[in-house]
Amino acid sequence: MMEQKITSRKNPLLQQVKKLLSSRKAREEAGLFVSDGTKLLIEAVKYFDGLDTVILSESVEAQVPEHVKVIRVPGDVMESISPMQSPQGALFLCRLPERNAFVPEKGMLILDGIQDPGNLGTMLRTADALDIPVCLLEGCADPYSHKVVRSSMGAVFRTPVVQSTWEEVQAACRAAGVPVAVTALSPRAVDLRTADVAQMAVVIGSEGQGVRKEILDAADAELIIPMNPHCESLNAAVAATIVMWQMKK
Repeated sequence: MMEQKITSRKNPLLQQVKKLLSSRKAREEAGLFVSDGTKLLIEAVKYFDGLDTVILSESVEAQVPEHVKVIRVPGDVMESISPMQSPQGALFLCRLPERNAFVPEKGMLILDGIQDPGNLGTMLRTADALDIPVCLLEGCADPYSHKVVRSSMGAVFRTPVVQSTWEEVQAACRAAGVPVAVTALSPRAVDLRTADVAQMAVVIGSEGQGVRKEILDAADAELIIPMNPHCESLNAAVAATIVMWQMKK
């Protein structure tokens, strides 16, 4: 394994890292994304075949495959490029995986417009733990932003992320005979506990707006999570966790 040392903050690679951290467009154009931290690096080495370049502080050691480039930087340089307030001394670049085609399954989660990286990462982490298939629709946060990767605790390295459009998902579910249910506050919504969600694809809507009207109108069923009447709603990630737990019962 060959190591290269970089000491200048103006180095083109380090400038690219900053762009990749801040811009989804830059990630998509370069076909790369960046993650940070020694624990996530271990996950990427173990489960992800797209690891490309590892940037380490001088005092940090890591076991990486022979084909992966390793860059050494001084601590102050790492601090200048790391998105963390207290860098762990490891940043790494990974190749964006090719898009996986949507395959409808019973007992799957469909996410519509989940924009908060922490919520999305938590959902992906929980789905990975419970072995629940997930599909991201339009308007969701980038699953390969460093915030989502971190909050997913490396789930994006272990389980392929599927992204699709509502039109494709709706057509595929209809063709496969998989009913689509939505979580919603409506008069016709039925108690989640009484529905056979293990046989459905369930849509969780955005934090502020809920499920889009066009999806609500096309849904085969509406579900509600029973809660104390004085509580208006749940955090989207919490709601998704409850739905996924019910799918596994």
